[in-house]
Amino acid sequence: MNAGAASLPAPDQRRAFLIVLDSVGCGGAPDAAEFGDAGANTLAHIAQACAAGRADAGRSGPLHMPHMDALGLGAAIRLASNDDVPGLTATPQGLWGAAEEVSAGKDTPSGHWELAGVPVPWDWHYFPDTVPAFDDDLLAVIRAAAGTEGTLGNYHASGTEIIAREGAAHLRNGWPICYTSADSVFQIAAHEDHFGLDRLLRLCRDVAPHLHGMKVGRVIARPFIGTAEAGFTRTTNRRDYAIAPPAPTLLDWAQSAGRRTYGIGKIGDIFSGRGVDDLRKGDDAALMDHLEDLVADALPGSLTFANFVEFDSHYGHRRDVAGYARALEWFDARIGAVLARLRPGDLMILTADHGNDPTWRGSDHTRERVPVLGARGTPAPSEAIGIRGFADVAATVSTHLGLGPTGPGRSFL
Repeated sequence: MNAGAASLPAPDQRRAFLIVLDSVGCGGAPDAAEFGDAGANTLAHIAQACAAGRADAGRSGPLHMPHMDALGLGAAIRLASNDDVPGLTATPQGLWGAAEEVSAGKDTPSGHWELAGVPVPWDWHYFPDTVPAFDDDLLAVIRAAAGTEGTLGNYHASGTEIIAREGAAHLRNGWPICYTSADSVFQIAAHEDHFGLDRLLRLCRDVAPHLHGMKVGRVIARPFIGTAEAGFTRTTNRRDYAIAPPAPTLLDWAQSAGRRTYGIGKIGDIFSGRGVDDLRKGDDAALMDHLEDLVADALPGSLTFANFVEFDSHYGHRRDVAGYARALEWFDARIGAVLARLRPGDLMILTADHGNDPTWRGSDHTRERVPVLGARGTPAPSEAIGIRGFADVAATVSTHLGLGPTGPGRSFL
């Protein structure tokens, strides 16, 4: 254990905060070529673009993330990939390293489940990038559940593009808009007023078991509003219906031990509602407010698990380098105040679930290692943990909370 361990509260009084920056990878995955991603590096390529003046929209200069860099972010990127990361050159003061995934995917459920101690034991089903993407049997299931004569879409698309393309027809005939992406997802978009939000959510909930049986990771309800003349806009009433993890996760371990568990962001959706006592949602700005509140008020012995999704959804998939850089700098500025409020006995781990290099071809996630940064409420010397497995994060949190040895991971405390 570290030098500060003697001053730690008893395990059942310690708190843990596991924070996932969705898609903030750092390259170097040894199997990246198998996914077509050899050379992808989300953080390094953003830092290089910033230093070269290619990411100056709404910001300028080298990537500025002093708080996370002080924990070891730049060092973790160089460890993972040997890539140059201009602007991130601090000497680490926290617990730092990188992690690689064993699950056969580069998606949100795989990454989060493995970080929570449960590698995925199956291959996900992905729909072909063809028109149509879905076979007649699946579309028949959707039509029957929706009570419509047909569907719209039925191909790979971004959510904003497909509602612009199909929204007017949807208003005319009331058919749900079905689409997918390179992820293992089936998405259904519908107008909140004309189709009905409750009807859309019920449709997605009803067809989810069929899609989960196909090993499709998530069915996602994508409501929108607007008109063909003024344009359509997605609302914040998205709902994910995710396949359940195949075994108890870190959240279940904590809950079974009588610990309070808090979920921030998509955590409830990702884990099918399992193991979460208190769920808090919103956009990333609201999620950071929730995190600040929980650092102040979370119960002794508790686990807080957070996902900040907008790095991925707003900037990675859209290949917006400057936007991604702005989001990283915003997060770093806010997390500095959060770190300063950690209590003795607290452990906060900052990591990611996969990559989504905004300089890469296409619009898909990228197979990458991820940074692992740790901050303690009790002062401790800097500690390099090397290259670890995703499941080691769960084992570390479990050890810190005194939950006992669980799952396949190995604690780095």
